[in-house]
Amino acid sequence: MQIVEIILLIFIAYMLVAGREGSTLPSLSLGSVKRRKLVLDSCGLIDGRIVDVARTGFLADEFVIPQFILNELQLLADGNDSHKRERARFGLDIAHQLQDESGLSTATVVIDRTQYPDIPATDDKLVALAKKIKANLYTTDYNLTKVATVEGIRVLNINELAQTMRPVTLPGETLQIKIVQKGSNHDQGVGYLEDGTMIVVDGAARYVGKTVAVTVSRMHQTVAGKMVFGQIKHQQTSQTQQQRTETALKTAAHAGRRPAAGQANQGQPSTSSRSRSSAPQTPNPQSNGAKLSQRLLKKQPTMLRRRISQ
Repeated sequence: MQIVEIILLIFIAYMLVAGREGSTLPSLSLGSVKRRKLVLDSCGLIDGRIVDVARTGFLADEFVIPQFILNELQLLADGNDSHKRERARFGLDIAHQLQDESGLSTATVVIDRTQYPDIPATDDKLVALAKKIKANLYTTDYNLTKVATVEGIRVLNINELAQTMRPVTLPGETLQIKIVQKGSNHDQGVGYLEDGTMIVVDGAARYVGKTVAVTVSRMHQTVAGKMVFGQIKHQQTSQTQQQRTETALKTAAHAGRRPAAGQANQGQPSTSSRSRSSAPQTPNPQSNGAKLSQRLLKKQPTMLRRRISQ
């Protein structure tokens, strides 16, 4: 009985020592869970995407906003530069939205009021704070990302996340896809990309078990995942050639209904020539007057001689 009491006393003493702040002994408390902490930079707040990503619960359980970051945003919001003033006010609104966001019920927002009077640069203050509370750093500043990485701090950059989450393929690209089964429609085939994304290929039901060239036509993103749709490459080429042939035939038919002026008049007399040949000849009054004046001139000397003789 005394041995059991001694063991219980040792266990209680160990728990008391391990629970003290700064103790190097591992805690045996079953109810304590290490919370993920994330220090927010002013660039990350101004970016604004932190709210949308935080709703998913992937980032952290506790968001730490340093007081000196809020002071920096307030200083910019009261400045004369209109562009910086609007951005700083937006950053303050994001900080307030993080506190009031109902979707962040599992995460908390803490304002850390630790001041570092001996450290003038804001980036160095962020690195020191992250080291002190053993937290990760959230920023979109490229230079700060490099400095924090060198200091051994894990950095979460939303730009790197967006680069990683970019689409594997884009519409118009041609991929080599192995058709593994038939689709829901009678002429569809189903294959998979390298990352496991399903691709539905029109007209590929007869290529089950074969690898074919597929041209991506569109993508469909849902909460459950994403799907890619495509067509067999030679089928798409034949459809394009058929469309071109139909267009050429329509153009030729339209041109046949409206022949050229030269082709329409070929072998037929012109309208002016027909009118000249069929119209009756009308006397020209000018030519008749000229003939009459010539006759009078010839008769004038005869008339003068007659008057003299009389």
